[in-house]
Parts: sequence; C-alpha cells; structure tokens
Amino acid sequence: MVRRGVPARKWSMNATERAIPSARPHDARSPFVRLAELLAGIEPGQPAINIAVGEPQHPIPSFVGPVLAAHLADFGRYPANAGTDRYRQAVAGWLNRRYTLARPIDPASEILVLSGTREGLFLAAIAAKRWVKPRAGKPAMLIPNPFYAVYAAGAVAADCEPVYLDATAANGFLPDLGALSPDLLARTAAFYLASPANPQGSIADAAYLQRLIALARRHGFMVFADECYSEIYWKDAPPGTLEQAGSDFANVAVFHSLSKRSSLPGLRLGFIAGDKTFIKPFLDLRSVAAPQVPVPAQEVAIAAYGDEAHVEENRALYRAKFDLADQIIGNRYGYRRPPGGFFLWLDVSQHGGSEGATVKLWKEAGLRVLPGSYAARPQADGSNPSDGYIRIAMVQDRDVTADALHRLVAVLG
Repeated sequence: MVRRGVPARKWSMNATERAIPSARPHDARSPFVRLAELLAGIEPGQPAINIAVGEPQHPIPSFVGPVLAAHLADFGRYPANAGTDRYRQAVAGWLNRRYTLARPIDPASEILVLSGTREGLFLAAIAAKRWVKPRAGKPAMLIPNPFYAVYAAGAVAADCEPVYLDATAANGFLPDLGALSPDLLARTAAFYLASPANPQGSIADAAYLQRLIALARRHGFMVFADECYSEIYWKDAPPGTLEQAGSDFANVAVFHSLSKRSSLPGLRLGFIAGDKTFIKPFLDLRSVAAPQVPVPAQEVAIAAYGDEAHVEENRALYRAKFDLADQIIGNRYGYRRPPGGFFLWLDVSQHGGSEGATVKLWKEAGLRVLPGSYAARPQADGSNPSDGYIRIAMVQDRDVTADALHRLVAVLG
C-alpha cells in the first residue's frame, strides 16, 4: 500500500538481497486462506487427505491428562506473565542438557513462557524496534524467503520494512549472509531464521550461526532463532543458536515450543530465551499485549521437558515416514531427504508449478498440499523463489502417508 503523498521508494539490490518496495502490491493473507480459495468449488477426485498443514497428528504423550487433572484448581487463578518459577527452571534444565552452553542459562532473567511461538515471534518484532538504537534509515526486518508468515506480520506491525532474502537450493536453502550490504545491515532491527527451516528442512551449521551473530553484534540488531523443529531430525541434532552466542547470549533470542517436539499443537505453549537486555523489555510488552499461560498447561510442559522418551518415539515415527518417501518418491521432483523438520519440499516446476500441481493433486488424487509460492513473497522483479514447489506436511500416520505419496506419484508421474 502506498500512502497518499508519499512517493514510491527506489531500491538498489543484488539477486539475493531484494526487498519488496511498499509500492508493489502483494498478497499478505494466510497461505491457507489462499489455498482454500484456490480449491473452492473443486471436488476432490479421491477421499481427501490433508497434507497441507503442519499440524502433528501423532498421539499426545500419556502424561498430559493426569498432569492436567492434578492441577485443575490452578485454572482458578491468574498466571504470572513471565511464567511460573517451576516452568522456567524446567526450561533452563532442558536447555542446559540439550545444548552445550557457555554457562547455565538463568531461568529468572533469560527465559519467559509464551503462548506458543507464534505469539513470541510476532511480539519480538515490536520489541526489537524499541530495543535497537536508532537505525540508519527505515528499520528493516530480514526474513528468509520462503518463511513462516508471522515473521512478516510482526515486521509490518512494528512499522519496519520486511526484506525477503531468497533461500534457494543454490545457497543451501538458507539466506546468503555474504550478499547483505552494509547499508541494509545498518538499518536492520532483527533477522529471523528458522533452523531446521520451514519448509525446506535445511539446518544452519555452527559456522553459519556464528557468522550471523557476529553481524548482529557489529550492527546492533537481534537474531530471532525459530527452533521449534529442533527435535525432529534424522541423524545429528541441529546445533542451537544459544550454543554459539557466548556467555552473555548477546543479541540472540531463541524460540521453542512443544507443538512439534511433543505433538502438542493445541497446548499453545513455548518459550523465549536469550539476551536478558532484550528479555526484560519483551516481558514489559508481553505483560500488556499477550495472554498469560494457564498454570496447568505449564505443568504439562514441565513434565514434557523432563521426559525424552516420548520425543524419541515421536522422532522415530517421522523417520519411518521419511523412509517411505525415500522408497516411493525416490529421486523424483528433486527430492532429497531433509536433515530436519517434517516437510517435503518438492520441485513441481515440470508438473504445472505451485498452483497448477496443487489443483491437479486435489482434483485427481484428493491430496491437499500447499503451493510453495504461497509460503514466499514475490520480489521486486515479480519472481518468486518458491514458484515451482509444493510443500507436503508428513504429519499423518504411516498408512495414510503411504497412501498419499503413492497417489502423488501416480498423478504427477
């Protein structure tokens, strides 16, 4: 949208660092709203299977019900905005066990509860705009392209310019840090990074994270590390951003949730951890702008962070389904088993492209997938790095997943 009386800005960018001028219209609605409109009025050719939404369908852990029942009385009081001491101590214990941190993280000043990571990732943009020193130009939020939609929503709410950094196969499905200009970095307020990435499953290694943190400290911006898929991997556990952040965790905030790790998307519970100079103003904002998290839910999380058996069982279920993908898809559609996450990111550029393949799969196979182009933004030249892809969420059970993959291959060939 262009404000009246404000001329459109001109940009000078290279192929990786390409921002969308505010004068260029683009569809900022939810990808799933757009998908519903794309498929409206088209009958599925076979019984429908929804593999578009990244909502885990695995059984919830057996301890959830008993823990909730034991703490029902706690629904009768307002929770603290920061989270209970027990919850933050449980998170600290898990972080200290899961990662090799330079020092134990402080639960009192460096961890806060969240009502799911979406809330935290959205509010973090507003908090970062207030936290950074004056920028050299309009503050910018750097966002991998494709991306989780809340990153852009937060940037817009904070009155910052979202700058979309293409994360393509050519650069390992991660933003190219070497292509970022000093001028852009000088006005950056925050850099969002998901590792493992949604949707490609790419993992930023320690060297990449160290380089990003060094840029953040040199230019005074925050790194927002979305690590909600950190416990879904096939071989080696992904490195954590806090591991690379030294003893003060300066300029780093990580976001985790139980949605994927523990198959509890409906619990809406997560945390932010990191730089205490950012955590404090973030809490000030959260205290007036976000819902408190019920104590019984935090008690479930305490049990979840104290148990790794259900996490390994969950991971094994995903591994088995990716074994199916290896067998059924093979080397079609540019498929390579991703190192983390639970999505397939398939190149269908020779099969109708994002929207064409999506419609075909729904109409002929009853498969509801997400067009890759809906998970990304077009650049100033009109190109979209995800135009030729579809995203498939491997969240159904093994039999349904096998059926879906066989249907996909039968239709696309």
